[in-house]
Amino acid sequence: MKTLNDFDVKDKLILLRADINSDVSKGKIILSERIIEASKTILELKKKKAKIVILAHQGNSGKRDFVSLKQHAKLLSKYTRVKFIEDVCGEKAIRAIGKLRSGEVILLDNVRFVEDEFNPGKKNNVLLKNLSPLFDLYVNDAFSVCHRDHTSITGFPKNMDSCIGPLVEAELKALEKVSMKNCLYILGGAKPESNIKLLKGNKVLACGLFGQMCLVANGKDLGYQNRYLEDNVLVKGDYKKFKKKLKKKLKNVETPIDFAVIKDSSRKEFLLKDFPLEYEIEDIGEGTIKKYVEEIKKAKAIYMKGPAGSSSDERFAKGTVSLLKAIASSKGFSLVGGGHLSDTIEKYKLPKKRFGHVSLSGGALLNYIAGERLPGIEALR
Repeated sequence: MKTLNDFDVKDKLILLRADINSDVSKGKIILSERIIEASKTILELKKKKAKIVILAHQGNSGKRDFVSLKQHAKLLSKYTRVKFIEDVCGEKAIRAIGKLRSGEVILLDNVRFVEDEFNPGKKNNVLLKNLSPLFDLYVNDAFSVCHRDHTSITGFPKNMDSCIGPLVEAELKALEKVSMKNCLYILGGAKPESNIKLLKGNKVLACGLFGQMCLVANGKDLGYQNRYLEDNVLVKGDYKKFKKKLKKKLKNVETPIDFAVIKDSSRKEFLLKDFPLEYEIEDIGEGTIKKYVEEIKKAKAIYMKGPAGSSSDERFAKGTVSLLKAIASSKGFSLVGGGHLSDTIEKYKLPKKRFGHVSLSGGALLNYIAGERLPGIEALR
């Protein structure tokens, strides 16, 4: 697979697929590790005098985080000047690309605003038709979306010279060293449908919305949280069928024994036996933290995916931070995946070097560990 080192990019137009997808709070983009790491690749290309056009996404249609990339350009510009273009592949974008000089960078708007992003094989795909002829090289530096068969991931490599960027290169090299045999899985986050792929025999510590989903699938009534899960958890298809499927796979899964909720704007913990309650669950409780830390101490290898709770809120970061501290102190090899976890490691100044590998990817990394092929990587081979 070709890398940036295989190409002379001086004075060349480069289409860089980056991942700067970040948390949004009250309409404001939160500076993330993904943005910081993407800026390093941009700087590398600028030093080589390339003309750089960044293609990226933010959020999913219908969600509150599905917004423009205008704020992302401002955050990237803290590290290197990036001009935002309020267009993806129309006349405004094409004109801006045509005016680029060597060492200059523009960020196009959210690629998911364009319907053809989700149809890479469509005849006369507007992204491919309008953008491909303009560029000398496509660079995929977004490992975290390489599990998506989207135009910006799999379409462009089939239409032009392409290679992987330094972030993807580093991810692949790290994953070559990883052995998941007899590995302890700590599975959190808000996407139980992806986590279910790993319920094949390894011991699992469930937390986050996934942990709550496991309890509900096993028949536990959490009160308000049961309704919240049904309305908000990302499950394709029939929710009841998914619960039945999940219930059959819980043999090796440990679930939380207590939770932290918001009560009078403060953190309040309740034992599992106290539920159902009419509070929204925000974190695992002290008892669960203690129980999971003991398992981490015994593990020879650890993979953690997704936060244990609402880690962006300091009141409810305790579970996630405690588990990460235990992993950092563990003698076993550790692999930590997902933007939320890498952001938490940075925010709470946890020793990054104490982890075997910290990935910015959640879903793509999980699919890789589950033994699935990543369309974005296959397209580049």
